[in-house]
Amino acid sequence: MDLKTLHYSLPAFQPSIAPNYLPYIAAFCLLPTFALAFYFSTLPKNLLSLKEPAVALLASVLGGFGVVALFCSVGVYV
Repeated sequence: MDLKTLHYSLPAFQPSIAPNYLPYIAAFCLLPTFALAFYFSTLPKNLLSLKEPAVALLASVLGGFGVVALFCSVGVYV
């Protein structure tokens, strides 16, 4: 079987997440990111606790997924 017939015999690509849910996923991820960034910037600076890296890690992960979902929702598929 050559590559061309194999290409035409495969089904069309269907994403795991419907594209019409992407703006909601972006909002769900980005709004808490801004809230966590505000919370992180208002923490007391006199001691280093485990709370700071945990908040920063959560905000970073939510921000990363939120930006990718936002780009994909406007047609910039990254």
